Amino acid sequence: MKIDSVDFFYLSMPEILDIGDGSQDALLVRVRAGNCEGWGECEAAPLPSIAAFVCPMSHSACKPVSASVLGQNLDEPADIGRIGKLVRGNSLDLPQAAHTLSGVDIAMWDLLGRKRGEPVWALLGYRKSFPRIPYASMLFGATPAETGGKAQKVRAQGYRAAKLGWGTYGGGKAGEDEAQVAAARGGLGDDCILLVDAGTVWGDDVASARARIESLERHRVTWLEEPFVSGALSSYRELASACRTMKLAGGEGSHDFGMARQMMDFGGVGYIQIDAGRVGGITTAKKVADYANGHGVTFVNHTFTSSLALSASLQPYAGLEGEMLCEYPVESKPLARELTGEHIERDSAGFVRAPDAPGLGLAPNPTTIKKYLVETEIKVAGKVVYRTPAL
Repeated sequence: MKIDSVDFFYLSMPEILDIGDGSQDALLVRVRAGNCEGWGECEAAPLPSIAAFVCPMSHSACKPVSASVLGQNLDEPADIGRIGKLVRGNSLDLPQAAHTLSGVDIAMWDLLGRKRGEPVWALLGYRKSFPRIPYASMLFGATPAETGGKAQKVRAQGYRAAKLGWGTYGGGKAGEDEAQVAAARGGLGDDCILLVDAGTVWGDDVASARARIESLERHRVTWLEEPFVSGALSSYRELASACRTMKLAGGEGSHDFGMARQMMDFGGVGYIQIDAGRVGGITTAKKVADYANGHGVTFVNHTFTSSLALSASLQPYAGLEGEMLCEYPVESKPLARELTGEHIERDSAGFVRAPDAPGLGLAPNPTTIKKYLVETEIKVAGKVVYRTPAL
């Protein structure tokens, strides 16, 4: 098969709020080859990602992603990796290319899985899809009372783990942050796994982060996620050394394998969190999962959007044994919830797993695409280089 077309669909909620919630818009990718098609989702700002696919060549290492994808053979898993290497090389000086490639890569795996009648995890070489413990992923409340109510709600729904993050956490006094964490622990109870996401609030300021360690460990927080920006490796390492019972988590900002490896080798993270919609797709995420598994670091998916993105994020580590955690959004906007007709639900024991169905195991709902579609056109020198395609 040859890749005939790659189409992008920019979707958005009617209003975008200034909160740490990536489910408010979406960029879907459809790849077609012969009579087959597959779908993927980029976890990135839609317009720059579309532009990276269609922009004019700037120089030999700054070509549009389309130059490395359209017309390529797609017959086996090795072809997906080959195409990804082409994109990385030909678009070396186009940073947004990694996000664009992510959605294309996911769609190629979905297409190949559907053509062969196999789930993506099987194409990756796994013999089965193991269950994961879903942690209810949500934002801190505006007050400790609201946070406690959120935690109590997911505990009542049977979740064994929960993560709260962003909001005002880390931006004020350490005592205010402790009140939020204490409320979360109180709502979850003693036997529930509690995770905290600082959302890079301290930049590279170790002292501010260190001031929270004692209270976080006292409330038995399993990990502190993204205390610093992704590149602050020495800060990560210093803070990790100061922790006793808690580990650091990070990696969602990694756009390639090298960045993720540095987080593990030099940042001292105990959990590496990879978003298949950012890192370069399922191909790169699987490479990170393999490396982590061999170097004493626990791989965890990152996703805060749709079931399509959740499925893609589960595939790279679906076949790794053990009761590993899985990020599971519980506060997604209607766009993300309605994006697919099928959803990845918890089973009777409270676990989730990558679907045992061809490709990603689910697909976007055309009605939802039409409902939230943002008609877009990009012109260069009067020539249309992108226009929202037909469904």
